[in-house]
Amino acid sequence: MPERSPRKDAARNRAAVLAAADTLFARCEHPENVTMADIAAAAGVGKGTLFRAFGDRTGLIRALYEARLEPLRTSVEEGPPPLGPATTPLRRVLALLDAVLCFKLDNRHLALALEQAGADSPYRTEHYERWHALLRDLLDRVPGLAGTGSADFTAHALLAATRADLVAHLAGEKGLPRDEMRARLAEFAGRTLCADTSPERLGHERTDG
Repeated sequence: MPERSPRKDAARNRAAVLAAADTLFARCEHPENVTMADIAAAAGVGKGTLFRAFGDRTGLIRALYEARLEPLRTSVEEGPPPLGPATTPLRRVLALLDAVLCFKLDNRHLALALEQAGADSPYRTEHYERWHALLRDLLDRVPGLAGTGSADFTAHALLAATRADLVAHLAGEKGLPRDEMRARLAEFAGRTLCADTSPERLGHERTDG
């Protein structure tokens, strides 16, 4: 019987670790309760395997977060409207904020774990910088904001409304329903941008844009 390739073993172990971590974070009450030892045991590997593959707990969380985020990134980069690049700026801003909020709701404990991991600022993570840059560029093309120099700050302010700790607080402690949270975010974004975000107006923008 031929020996298994070390590379195949590493890939199998990585997949098992990410699947185990995904399950543990989805089921946990508090993300800080999920330890590297818990993940190793659930994946059926030694702790040394985790540290060799991911460096530390933060590295593992970041790798899992990026894997979960990949479908959304693909939709934003090459998908159809309203997230894809063929969408008018205002409609795409609102769709992107809604998608980020839904992602945080669906991956609440994982997102919270990443924001709390280590001493890193959540504003310096790759995914935050990516969303901020996209929002900033879109906002700089929205009528009323274009050329004002406020797009950078406005992008930060809008993304602040989707922070994982806020989402967890509103969905958990406050019991705010998902649909209501989405509606309030859209309303807040509309007021911030001084824009009519009604479906009728957005449909008109799509036709005219």
